[in-house]
Amino acid sequence: MKTHIFISLILATMIISSCGSRKDLVYFQDEPLSGGYIDATPEQLIYKPDDILTINVSAADPITAKPFNLSIVSDNDDLVRTSGTTRMQTYLIDFNGNIEFPVLGTLHIAGMTRIELTNMLKEQISAYAKDPIVNVRLVNFTVTVIGEVSDPGTFTIQDERITLLEAIGLANDLTIYGQRKNVMLIREVDGKKRFAKLDLTSVNSVSSPLYYLQQNDVIVVEPNSSRIRSSTYNQNNSVLISAIGTLTTIIAVFLIK
Repeated sequence: MKTHIFISLILATMIISSCGSRKDLVYFQDEPLSGGYIDATPEQLIYKPDDILTINVSAADPITAKPFNLSIVSDNDDLVRTSGTTRMQTYLIDFNGNIEFPVLGTLHIAGMTRIELTNMLKEQISAYAKDPIVNVRLVNFTVTVIGEVSDPGTFTIQDERITLLEAIGLANDLTIYGQRKNVMLIREVDGKKRFAKLDLTSVNSVSSPLYYLQQNDVIVVEPNSSRIRSSTYNQNNSVLISAIGTLTTIIAVFLIK
């Protein structure tokens, strides 16, 4: 009887010691510094440093629009004229929020929406080309979903508009162990990281000003308590069983002697 009690105590100790803890598994557990929370979100996408854009200008007279377009290039950066192998060159918004635009020179565009940038370009290009048409597209709009989701990763968005739920859908939803009441959103605002917590169990989350994401947003899904408790034990289950079996055998041998 005493042997069984002794083995049971050892077993309980090994299981408890093998269980994971929240501090070992959860991202970003401390609270942000003062002013670190997201207090508002723009209704439209706002261009920021490090965004990459394509800007295409056309007009009734193609010759007048040509100086405002970068050369069409192939993957090896040679000028080509065959369709299907070409790509548009891009504009990188630099650290100061500027791009270098043909003819017009340095333009400060960080903080602008697509409509604002399009209207500004139309106005300035109109001095050289009649009724210009300007098409602006952000090509590196990405969101990152990590934590307790089925397929974490960074996803490129084609249409420059995505909701929180659509981003989670790209990651194939939260796992059964995902903490749905405590989803963290990380966003860069004016060069500083900001944070917000969202409750996916509440229908109010879809009317939140944070429901529509911005480029480079990061969504972090925290594991629930069940996942935390079982994390290390499940990983080491076979090792535990083997160790317990060996320990039981050793104790039995000594008792027989």
